[in-house]
Amino acid sequence: MSAKADAVFARFEEVGIIPVVVLEDAKDAKELGKALMEGGLPAAEVTFRTEAAEESIRILAEEYPDMLVGAGTVLTTQQADRAVAAGAKFVVAPGLDKEVVRHCLKKDIPVCPGTQTATEMMRAMKLGLTHVKFFPAENAGGLKMIKAIGSALTSLRFMPTGGISADNVSDYLKNEKIFCCGGSWMVKADMIRAGEFDKIREKVAEAAEIVKKLRADA
Repeated sequence: MSAKADAVFARFEEVGIIPVVVLEDAKDAKELGKALMEGGLPAAEVTFRTEAAEESIRILAEEYPDMLVGAGTVLTTQQADRAVAAGAKFVVAPGLDKEVVRHCLKKDIPVCPGTQTATEMMRAMKLGLTHVKFFPAENAGGLKMIKAIGSALTSLRFMPTGGISADNVSDYLKNEKIFCCGGSWMVKADMIRAGEFDKIREKVAEAAEIVKKLRADA
């Protein structure tokens, strides 16, 4: 990995829980960013599945320069380029697309593709990756699966996403193979749509407290 990627993944680990955000209207980006920053999780993986994603990333990156803002659900090299041009500091994909990964590595864009099987993970390693997304985590075997595969693929670390909640995130984060978790329970789309940013801030603060407590107990 490059020094740039090392720094980004170090930030992932520092934050602990990365909010996975679906923004349907870019006008909500600023208030959401404020809730994330004040709540204690200064990061956002903005899913690139809505028309508002690109502009939302731009707003978050401009308004909150200290926030770790990136793009999720990136399916093509074109989307990766658009996301980075808007201010994304990293790219996350639901699966392992060699073209997207190679493109990002060539352009020194920190990339975290989704993997589910040992074969996909080994392919990611051959591409030069040390950090991958494990998705959908709970449906794909959860922590037991990570422990089983992780014992064989010793150089790889994981970001479980999909089915992660306040109830199970602590168990995941306790495992040394996991560098962070992705979750949307504190930033659900309907909460954003309803303008419930105080509620989001509270849930973000609760998630941040989970990370803080785990580290205090370690």
